[in-house]
Amino acid sequence: PRLVRIFLAEKGIELPKVQLDLMGGENRRPPYTDRNPGGQMPSLELDDGTFLAETVPICEYLEELHPTPALIGATPAERANTRMWTRRVELWITEPLTAGFRYGEGLAMFKGRMRTMPQAADDLKALAREGIAKLEGLMAGRDFVAGSRLSLADIVLYAFLDFAAGVGQPLDPKNRNLTAWFARMSSRPSAEASLHPIAKAGKMRA
Repeated sequence: PRLVRIFLAEKGIELPKVQLDLMGGENRRPPYTDRNPGGQMPSLELDDGTFLAETVPICEYLEELHPTPALIGATPAERANTRMWTRRVELWITEPLTAGFRYGEGLAMFKGRMRTMPQAADDLKALAREGIAKLEGLMAGRDFVAGSRLSLADIVLYAFLDFAAGVGQPLDPKNRNLTAWFARMSSRPSAEASLHPIAKAGKMRA
């Protein structure tokens, strides 16, 4: 997922990658699910042969190995603040946004892979819009979500909002603070560097 690719780009980390056929559901069956029972991507294989899954824990692990630049935090207070804002972004915006896509525009792909609730799609999208409006008010006077520095919270939000724009959930321009923030994030080299070649070819921001 692009979230981790942006994090890697901002850190200047290169990792060997294994490509899976997401559209064909390769991540939803063995041998991938033997490594990651959740069936989602990515998974990070460690040197001892174990696997880490879930985007935020993977980023946390990479930050501990490569602490500069600090994208989670250089002090306990900074790290706690980043985790607080990352969780708010997830709960308010990215979780309902993603579920709204899976039960709406993405239903044909997901209905055979997981429990889907198409009747909930519109309400979940509305929840995401409400979360965006809440964050919009809190972004006044801020350069980044967690304050004055780029953090994991920005990377999580940017990756999902850029994807959402292509699947029927664009950022409303009336959210001026977030629109300006989005433009700043889009101008970072990591934004372009993190786009997967297949996504580029299909004109998808994912």
